[in-house]
Amino acid sequence: MGTWGSGNFDSDTASDHLSIVVDRLVTEVAEAMAGDPVAIEPDEYWGVAVPCNLELLQVLAQAGYAAGRLPEAGVVEEWKKTFMAVWERTIDDLGPSPDFKQARRSVLNRTFDQLADAARRAAAGH
Repeated sequence: MGTWGSGNFDSDTASDHLSIVVDRLVTEVAEAMAGDPVAIEPDEYWGVAVPCNLELLQVLAQAGYAAGRLPEAGVVEEWKKTFMAVWERTIDDLGPSPDFKQARRSVLNRTFDQLADAARRAAAGH
């Protein structure tokens, strides 16, 4: 089909590239969530990068660029359970202030919930 518009994602090549980016974000999260729980502790790389990837996926979905490539809402909800259990079990070891802990918990929950909602909308065809 080639090019169908003037937008940055309006060509076969751009669509292929976007697919690679989205698949990479999802794969990284899936692998981190299936791996050693130590790797997703709050002070570890994947403990920081997983929420970043989830938010990027949600932003892409909101813009209409990733809806068909998102994991199912149930998968995101299971990731949330796993991630938040590790976070709750280990965050106090880092000595956060109560205000930071409460604010960060809220952001993390919102991040998972927004992606799960985007996945539900995508599955419903919205």
